Amino acid sequence: MEKPVGVKVAEASTGGVPETVKVGRSPVYRIERKLGKGGFGQVFVGRRVSGCTTRTGLKASEVAVKFEHFKSKGCTDGPPYEWQAYSSLKGCYGLPSVHHKGRHGDYYIMVMDMLGPNLWDAWCSDGRMMPLTKVACIAMEAIAILERIHLKGPWFGYAILYLTSMKKHGSHFKLFVLIKQAMGAKTPTSRWKGTLSNQHVDYDQKPDIFRGAVRYASVHAHLGRTLSRRDDLESLAYTLVYLVTGRLPWQGHEGDTKNFRVCREKMSTSPKSLCFGCPPAFKQFVEIVVNMNFDEVPNYSELVSLFKCLIEPCNPVLPISIDGALKVVQKRGRSTVNFEDNEQPKKKLRLGDPASRWILVYNPRLPMKQRCHYNVSDLRLSRLIDEGVTDNGLYISCVASDGPNQWAVIMNAGTGFSDQVHLLSDKFLHQEYITNQWKKKFFITSLSGAANGKSSVVMSQGTSYTSQCYQVDNTFPIKWINTKWKEDYQVTSMTTSGNCWCVVMSKNTALSDQVLELDFQYPSEGIRWRWRSGHRITCATATPDQVAFIFSKTKVKYIQQTGRSAVFPTTALEVGYSLP
Repeated sequence: MEKPVGVKVAEASTGGVPETVKVGRSPVYRIERKLGKGGFGQVFVGRRVSGCTTRTGLKASEVAVKFEHFKSKGCTDGPPYEWQAYSSLKGCYGLPSVHHKGRHGDYYIMVMDMLGPNLWDAWCSDGRMMPLTKVACIAMEAIAILERIHLKGPWFGYAILYLTSMKKHGSHFKLFVLIKQAMGAKTPTSRWKGTLSNQHVDYDQKPDIFRGAVRYASVHAHLGRTLSRRDDLESLAYTLVYLVTGRLPWQGHEGDTKNFRVCREKMSTSPKSLCFGCPPAFKQFVEIVVNMNFDEVPNYSELVSLFKCLIEPCNPVLPISIDGALKVVQKRGRSTVNFEDNEQPKKKLRLGDPASRWILVYNPRLPMKQRCHYNVSDLRLSRLIDEGVTDNGLYISCVASDGPNQWAVIMNAGTGFSDQVHLLSDKFLHQEYITNQWKKKFFITSLSGAANGKSSVVMSQGTSYTSQCYQVDNTFPIKWINTKWKEDYQVTSMTTSGNCWCVVMSKNTALSDQVLELDFQYPSEGIRWRWRSGHRITCATATPDQVAFIFSKTKVKYIQQTGRSAVFPTTALEVGYSLP
């Protein structure tokens, strides 16, 4: 197994950093061997030049000195954000002390406590299969440390395997968690609550932004969601399973789509499968943390108590101190877990069972003439559409693939369209046809792809659109969408064909402030958060792997509902049509 970035590496060379440093009122330190390096900096042993035998604290003879070049990505706007984070968390249980920080030549320098081996080194020393007692101690202390950090407000969401070190303290080790700057961050690391308001931060998702270690990051981190307390705990869960089993199911993925494939596998791996061979406490821990809500306050006492049964009661000397964890349990007045305390059990996520569903979105409208046709063959589709327009004045508002060479169509009299054309094509999509219709002021108002590569495109006159474009891609084209949003385009239609996406964007729509939900399963929590913020679903589509929802703010406020069905939802549609 390849050794991760940031672990202890003993090197004699100082790698271009100064041989001695002094920042602010610090003593002079001689720079010795390298301890580690990462994406933003490198850490060396610093030895105090003036004679001093103190091993810890402000006057320690040996310290850790971190160097970050002023031109590195993390320092483009000044000192690293870590400085601010350590200042705000000063004195927090489980964090090392920072004694000095400042600029020396071309480097931002931070002088902090020298710690012992990190978890990677400890795991290797244990033959890459850590004893359960030690893992249980790590779990309990890490949860206690995270509770203290969360009380201060920031989250950090990084792999605890990489960033946790131990320091000899009497007959056992103490656990410490390090803070790492977000990879590529140009702004301070997010907090789960606002600095001034003390309220939980707002929910959001930006799928093109990922910060963290792919192997241990939470699913929400992969998906670009605003991180919160649950994500630190999910990352810890993966770390603990790795320490016990020596492997995680999603290891081994490489290439440009690594993040996508790892996230997909995390979503499809049930807690039972992930924790196979581990004591029940690990499965229970994973189930709790992956089912937490975005703004949920973890029951730290309950989580600590899960692992208490794995510690040998007759063992007078534990490998790692659990003083902090015991205080967490005592503070709550509980030492055992009672899962029956929950008034209403949560619906479990990530069961590992794939399923396909129809997704319906209901928007209330005034009574109007509307028709739904399903199981419509290729040959019958065009005739049915023509009959609807000619005989009833109905225009297509939605078209969808209903299986091989089968289609579902919704037509109604309230579209506002003045004319409409339709093309059923063996291509995904027929670019020449679409371009020609654009010249005639027809714009795409609905489209659908099929798994066999066919597509059905509906283009209408009478819309408010003044310009339109579309993108076909094998991955969801979030970067293209972001670019077009800046040019005042809005997403007006989406579809898929197999694993291929098509997104249509238009100018001069009645939509504004669009946001995206992209997930590997139905994002019920994300949808609720978007509704609370005043957004409504205006587009939705899915591949066999992912589902995408576009939310917009509209001029008229209305209540929206969604539904899911394993078969084409004829009954549900009839109920939906009766909405006022």
